[in-house]
Amino acid sequence: ESRAASASDKEINIQWYTPSVAKPSNDTETKVLLLYAYNTNPVKISNIKIFSSTSVFSGHLWIPLARIISLREKLSDLKEQVEILMQGSKNFSTSVPTSFLEQSETLKMSPSNKPKMSDVKVPLDEKTEEIAKRCLSEVKALLSVVPALSSPLTEIPFDVTLQSITNLEDMFDLANGCIITEGSLFDWIISLLH
Repeated sequence: ESRAASASDKEINIQWYTPSVAKPSNDTETKVLLLYAYNTNPVKISNIKIFSSTSVFSGHLWIPLARIISLREKLSDLKEQVEILMQGSKNFSTSVPTSFLEQSETLKMSPSNKPKMSDVKVPLDEKTEEIAKRCLSEVKALLSVVPALSSPLTEIPFDVTLQSITNLEDMFDLANGCIITEGSLFDWIISLLH
């Protein structure tokens, strides 16, 4: 039981590792190892010796360190732009659907059930949308099994919220890694790792 693991939702766990000895052969640039594990259905593992599941996957990718650092800076800039758009949008505070507001008044929902501002979809201006497409094209190229065949994105493949951009930035944090739970960002990342 002490080594049991469970995931009540779909989630992906990202960790980074910089090995001191093991390195991919014939590479001159510094690379780090992206370790990932994800489940596509809720799971509970109580005995690792007899566990087998068709909904739990893991793997690794060697990724150039310089590209990760560059991408993280771009994602940080994108997050800043999204925050500025959130603050500048006059309609943002009223963007929660009226039906939800009526429902919450009728049902007297607790504050924890109300959508957080970080989960509300952010309307992007043209400049921010282009920045997002470039960043996400880079993410796609880094995570794709065959990066050479990875074409630039023409549309954003998930809902842009402050939380989704924060999760993406955290994903490329070499010191900490992250966990991303189910949603459109999760689905997109999983599609790249398949």
